[in-house]
Amino acid sequence: MKESTGMAIVNTNTEIIETERLRLRKFTDSDIPDMLQNWIADPAVQSRYGEPTYTDALAVKDLLANWAGQYRWAIVWKKTNENVGQVSFCRLYEADRTAEVEYCIGRAFWNRGIVSEALTAFISYIFAHTPVQTLEAFHQIQNPASGRVLQKAGMMAVENILRFAEQDKPPEGAICYVITKGQFDH
Repeated sequence: MKESTGMAIVNTNTEIIETERLRLRKFTDSDIPDMLQNWIADPAVQSRYGEPTYTDALAVKDLLANWAGQYRWAIVWKKTNENVGQVSFCRLYEADRTAEVEYCIGRAFWNRGIVSEALTAFISYIFAHTPVQTLEAFHQIQNPASGRVLQKAGMMAVENILRFAEQDKPPEGAICYVITKGQFDH
């Protein structure tokens, strides 16, 4: 994530976000077996948002230690109390009051509206409890399901987002989305 530039964004992932079917909460070491079984070891899941796979519990434990203090929540399926994915900021642009979000979910949980439910709750929480005014995301063209998730959460397609603008290049092969606090509140 980008370094702080003055906007006070406090890590609030210690808060639990509840929906009808989900609990979004801080990761713990007890999540490691579910993560390995459901998503983090699966290349089909991890490649969709540009992350490597992890197949070793110690490596996942180290990863969780690196994630401490970040805006990152475990997505827990209440029905089975298992970790089925995650939702987080992957970039934070404090001066612009903007954050880029990312998410993933295990293949066994695809096409159930789980990520849309998690992302909508995440967006609501972020706009209500932080000074962030704009959330951005993108997906690869070959992953239209991710676009449907973003649309269901109220995000709208745009030509570019800060990630690509900072690099002074167009988002080749990607479709960008944005939602502002004002749009979400209406």
